[in-house]
Amino acid sequence: MPRADLTIDLPEGVWVGDLSRSYPDTTFRILSAFPDDDSGYGLLEINSEELDEILDRMRTHEAVQSLETVQRVEDRAVVQFETNELPLLLTIQRAQIPLEPPLELVDGEITLHLTAPRDRISAFADQLEALSIPYSLDRIYGDVELSTPLTDTQRELLIAALERGYYDTPRRITLTELAADLGMASSTVSETLHRAEEIVLKEYCAGEPSLDVDVDRS
Repeated sequence: MPRADLTIDLPEGVWVGDLSRSYPDTTFRILSAFPDDDSGYGLLEINSEELDEILDRMRTHEAVQSLETVQRVEDRAVVQFETNELPLLLTIQRAQIPLEPPLELVDGEITLHLTAPRDRISAFADQLEALSIPYSLDRIYGDVELSTPLTDTQRELLIAALERGYYDTPRRITLTELAADLGMASSTVSETLHRAEEIVLKEYCAGEPSLDVDVDRS
């Protein structure tokens, strides 16, 4: 099933986005979130030296209907909140896309990793546009179901090579340039790519699913 990585720039006025912009060095991790009628509930992890100040601002914000500290250890807290501000939650629900927590929110930008059919991912993007919520589609790529799976390093390097044009015709980057760009030895890049290519090609020639990477460069 296709997987998409999106970065959403929460508009001004969205309370959680405004809060994170006020503390740009703090990473807010949304552990769970779901809408219920006209309210939304969620678990939020905050790790900050300004934790008390952040929690006070949340308690007094008009969009936050309730706030309960579930766990706290020094400057780290997990809180449960209820909000009447639902655009993003409802958009995800209407597109029938399951959330893959945790979702990281830093300086007003939230990163989403979605695994869903392409039509649902497209519907989600359409709904973001309808709500005038800015976003970027960082990457969309297909499912990988190989009998001999790629390692994380092989997959990441193969995708990096695709993104930088190593497999374009003509090539936009040489192996040496790719290695320098990634801060790796040319021999390591060459050997890792060769092993990844071998796995993908053998699976393809055997009629099994092959790696399908479709990188958005917009």
